[in-house]
Amino acid sequence: MPPTRSAAFEAWAAGYGVIRHAPETVGRIEALAERLCHRDEAGLDRFYRLLAAADRLTSAGMWMVAHMTYARRVDLTGADLPAEAFKPRPEGHTGGSLNMVPAFVGYLVANALSGVTRSWVMGQGHCVAAIEAVNALTGDVSPAQRGRYDRSEAGLSRLVADFYSYAIGPDGRPAVPIGSHSGANTAGAISEGGYLGFAEVQYVHMPLPGESLVAFLSDGAFEEQRGSDWSPRWWRADDCGLTIPVMILNGRRIEERTQIAQEGGAAWLAAHLRLSGFDPFVVDGRDPAAIAWAVLEAEERLTRFAADPSRRYPVAMPYVIAETVKGFGFPGAGTNPAHNLPLAATPRDDRVAREAFHDAARVLFVPPAVLEDAVGALATHEAQGRSLESRHPAAVRHPPAPILPQPSWAQPDAAPGCAMEAIDGWFVELVEANPALRVRVGNPDELRSNHMGRTLERLRHRVNTPERGTHEAVAGGVITALNEEAVAGAALGNKGGLNLIVSYEAFAMKMLGGLRQEIIFARHQRELDQGPGWISVPLIVTSHTWENAKNEQSHQDPTIGEALLGEMSDAARVLFPVDANSAVAALKDVYGRRGQIACVVAPKRAMTHRFTGAEAEALVRTGAAHLAGDPREAEIQFVAIGAYQAEEALKAAERLQARGRQACVTALIEPGRFRAPRDPLEAAQTVDDARLAEFFPPSLPRVILSHTRPEPMLGLLRRLDGGPGSTTALGYISRGGTLDVAGLLFANRCTWAHAVDAAAGLCGWARDDLFTGPERAALDGRGDPAALSTMET
Repeated sequence: MPPTRSAAFEAWAAGYGVIRHAPETVGRIEALAERLCHRDEAGLDRFYRLLAAADRLTSAGMWMVAHMTYARRVDLTGADLPAEAFKPRPEGHTGGSLNMVPAFVGYLVANALSGVTRSWVMGQGHCVAAIEAVNALTGDVSPAQRGRYDRSEAGLSRLVADFYSYAIGPDGRPAVPIGSHSGANTAGAISEGGYLGFAEVQYVHMPLPGESLVAFLSDGAFEEQRGSDWSPRWWRADDCGLTIPVMILNGRRIEERTQIAQEGGAAWLAAHLRLSGFDPFVVDGRDPAAIAWAVLEAEERLTRFAADPSRRYPVAMPYVIAETVKGFGFPGAGTNPAHNLPLAATPRDDRVAREAFHDAARVLFVPPAVLEDAVGALATHEAQGRSLESRHPAAVRHPPAPILPQPSWAQPDAAPGCAMEAIDGWFVELVEANPALRVRVGNPDELRSNHMGRTLERLRHRVNTPERGTHEAVAGGVITALNEEAVAGAALGNKGGLNLIVSYEAFAMKMLGGLRQEIIFARHQRELDQGPGWISVPLIVTSHTWENAKNEQSHQDPTIGEALLGEMSDAARVLFPVDANSAVAALKDVYGRRGQIACVVAPKRAMTHRFTGAEAEALVRTGAAHLAGDPREAEIQFVAIGAYQAEEALKAAERLQARGRQACVTALIEPGRFRAPRDPLEAAQTVDDARLAEFFPPSLPRVILSHTRPEPMLGLLRRLDGGPGSTTALGYISRGGTLDVAGLLFANRCTWAHAVDAAAGLCGWARDDLFTGPERAALDGRGDPAALSTMET
């Protein structure tokens, strides 16, 4: 008998429950055993005992997933449950979760076999039941779950009952530490995975050199986000950790077969992946041993490539296709209902469904003593001196605080300057001051057009074969593709380094789902007092609505800022600098914080310098500053949110002063600081009533000039709003076309003259005292808009 054909081998090879080991898997495992154990009998015995333990843990995990969907409790004797022990309204993404159990256990086995704790991310966050079940069985749970979920019958019953219990606490938050998707309470989770396709564009940028990451992907998400095809295009041996994509190929999405299944399944997918530069291979997705082998095999192939001094890019990135059947191991497998509720009826109410559940559960059941032995065999962390999987490298990201260079502030009397050029210069200094922090700049297109030329020259576009005479490099830090989601993913995935996203304002909307996923996850971590440690990521939106007047209305869209202002202000910031100094001060402040997404709406045309460096930093620190006049003496207050809005407000104040009226102009750089806070975490980021009154006296009428649409901003700033009789707002009213800046301002009734007219309406002033005849005609839509272009004083 060959040395590997020991009793331990035979015990594993026999399988367990629904788990069977295909001949191909057995051959691969025997070769792996030979490589790792070198014919050492004791080592081989431990090797196969570990694999046998994985089979039992997998079976127990699948048993738990089925109970989490349908049952209110478990019975660790394996006895059938009575009808009343089933949920009246079962819920759960059961099929995908069943498929994820062998995959996740296979990942655990790969770690135990190699003595290395790899990072993991799961793009299909709705399959969280698999992770929570396995974590509870192994005891590797999150702090909030510790003492609540364990391997006891009471602990596992609590997990089953909590899943989709919809329990809510007095504070309006979920009352149980488990949700429908991966969350901050899911031990080891780093992404909700609620937006399919975003893990696919982030995973290659996640591990740092010296680390390894397993990315669990879904075949449904393969259709969602095509940017994942480019992972081999971005991976570099010198600045990337080892990356192993594992697609769970079960062939079905919610209502029908996936496109992959329709085209030809695993063979078609493998051929497609080769065209994109991957090195795909197929394994049995129903077998944890096959997954473990695949992780180690993929890592070995990538390591060999990295060690080859003659390597050429793109890398032939190993890609694991874990072929399975949706809902394997339970009735309804391979059908559309397997996605959610694979049984034809609810077991609580239907005897046939109840019997089907019990028949499947008996096959999956693992006696407690057998499970204890299995968990003990996999608990190698202390002996191997490695962290638990819940503490994998990507889960505990906390890079050192970056050195923030002192900006070279523009002087107030200098010629008008470009805010984007100032941002560009300071960002390059930031990069050079922090050589240990890996940099990713997500750039959909036209970095130089956005006045980020120094950044491009310093970091260069990342390409496989640089073109002579261009700013390209194999190891470039600028990730450029005409796919907003993919390039944003480069920055959002690089949580161990410094990141920047630059986009046209209108097209940044394509990034919103990915941004929101990060914002929500970070917010939930803060709610658990486990604030994220990654350095905040700025999204600079330039070529914005007002500057893109020259294009059609598709390019005139302030929605990204409006949408992000709807998120909690401690996790999502939106800043509207008015000049070069305030833009740099805003960026510097963002990089000094952790776990926030900050949208900086920056002008790229030359603007007058309105703030000194010290004033700009104070503006960012407080959220607002007076540009002209004194609110204690003013009859009207103009509140400017945005660079062009500040310029129009200053013109409006100048006109009123020339007509004997007193006005003040206040720049509001971060509106979210002045909102009515929605909970204590947000309250810590907002100004108190006393500070609010200093900037915005309650009795003072005011006109808000907003970069955004006026209605969302009025809703946000209710604390400034004295009602229709004393407060009005001007902004983008969804009118546009191929115009110039003045034309777009006029079309949206946002010029200085419209601001003065609004002030006159609030204060009861006669229009004839404030405007010339041609100006009044233009305001009323009867005259030439050019009459407002040159303001007479």
